[in-house]
Parts: sequence; C-alpha cells; structure tokens
Amino acid sequence: MAKILFLTDSAADIPKSLREELGIRVMPFPIAMGERELRDGEDFTPQEFYQALAEEPKIPTHAQLTTYQFQQCYEETWKAGYTDLIYTSINSEGSATYQNAVQARGEFFEDHPEARDAFSIRVIDSHTYTMCYGYPVAEGARMAAAGASVEEIAAYIQDWVDHVRVLFVPFDLKFAKKSGRVSAAAAFVGEALGLKPIMTFENGASKVVTKVRGEKNVIPTILELAQKEREPGTPYLIIRAARPDQAELLTESCRQAFGQEPAMDCFIGGVIAINAGPNLVGLIYRKK
Repeated sequence: MAKILFLTDSAADIPKSLREELGIRVMPFPIAMGERELRDGEDFTPQEFYQALAEEPKIPTHAQLTTYQFQQCYEETWKAGYTDLIYTSINSEGSATYQNAVQARGEFFEDHPEARDAFSIRVIDSHTYTMCYGYPVAEGARMAAAGASVEEIAAYIQDWVDHVRVLFVPFDLKFAKKSGRVSAAAAFVGEALGLKPIMTFENGASKVVTKVRGEKNVIPTILELAQKEREPGTPYLIIRAARPDQAELLTESCRQAFGQEPAMDCFIGGVIAINAGPNLVGLIYRKK
C-alpha cells in the first residue's frame, strides 16, 4: 500500500492548521528582515508580517530552497518508510527552487540506487503562486486519505495547476516595484492617475489583464472577468491580506454571482507579501 508524503513550500500559503490536519510537509523559505532571519509561515502569522512590513524601512528579501535541503528531505522521507513523495513547487519562472528539487532527486537516486524501485519522487512545477497550488496539494492529501492512487492524485494536481487562474489587484505597487519579481506590476504606469492593475500569471509570467480607475471598480471588474472564463460549479478561493474591506466585498460578490461558498479564504504569506505587497485581494478559480 502506498504511503505518500505531500510536500510543498511556504509560498503555497496553506494555513498552518490545515497542513497539520492533513499531514502536509511545508518547507519554509528563509526571509531576511533587518538583522533577523525568519522562516516563512513558521515564525510569524501573516497578520504579524503585514504589520512588520509596514514598520520596516527596508523591504525584506527571501532566498530559494537549496538542493541540500531537498536532499535532506528526500533522505528523511525514504528512511521513514514512505513509498511516494509528491512535491508541488513554487513557479519555476520566479525561483530556482523547482530546479533545485529536480537536481536533488537525481542526486538522491545516485546515492541510493536501491530506492529506485521502491520510492518515487514526483516534482510538479505549479507555474504559479500562493493557494493556486496550495489548494490542490490539500485536496490531494484528502484524496489519499480516501484511498486514491498516487497516479490519480498526481494527475489531479497537474490538471489543476494547468487550468487554474488567479486575478489579483495590488492596491499599492511599492513592493512590486522594489522587488521586481512581479515584473508586470513593476512596469505598470498609471498610479498617479488613480489606475489599478488587475493581474494574473500566464505560463509562469505576470501579466496585467486590464486596468481600472479607482478602487470602487476593482471588484466588479474581477467578477466580470471571472464570470466569462470560470468553469461553472467548480471551487473558487479568496486570497486576502491587509485589505479586509476589499476581501469581504469580493467574497460577498462571488457568493451572489456564483451561488456557492468559497472553497477556502486564505491570507497570503510572507514571500507573496514581499513581492506583491500586503495591500491586495485576489480570486482563484478553474478556467473553462
């Protein structure tokens, strides 16, 4: 019988209570904030991090997860008697973490040829961020508990990340412009005119879908876009940060428009907040 470890990284933003409930292992990205090094998702709550960002004169930085860290994880998992490990990774376009996980897999099997026929390591590039890939990892863990096969679960996760869409609005582009990792936001002009970008990721790259004038038009425009391309009846998720007013408005608007509750409503973590800023709201759904 398969014994599966579900592995992801902290940019997936799976709430701590949920990953503990489902036995999901999360590797935390290291964040340098002033003289301190913090572990994303471990050493602070999202709300504490938003407050720290507001008070910190210099925007924090974060590093990738290393090949050595993955080698250690694979070793521990193999020794613990698991037959399978499924790692769903942060977007390879924005981090070398995915490539490091793949490299570590090759090195692990070089060191442990006896594991080749008894231990499987699958590495899935999400090409995206936050709960766009955290959600299918959690669902995969639920599928495993219900008796689904490793192949079914891996296919589900891959299919979800292949069809997922996020629409999000950073109300303040200070962080995106300074970090430079969300390139479309960094290049956006129009803030002085009161324009807000509605953004997404396509094939791993950030993209401005459209722009709206004034905050009052943000949620109606997100909803209009989503209604055109969302697969009806499928789960949707709300992502939020330090703008509860906009998150609540989006949630209620989606309830009315879609006729169903959000599958999850989650806060973005430290890595996402550093790069997109804490003043955002977003909607995740499956495309037709």
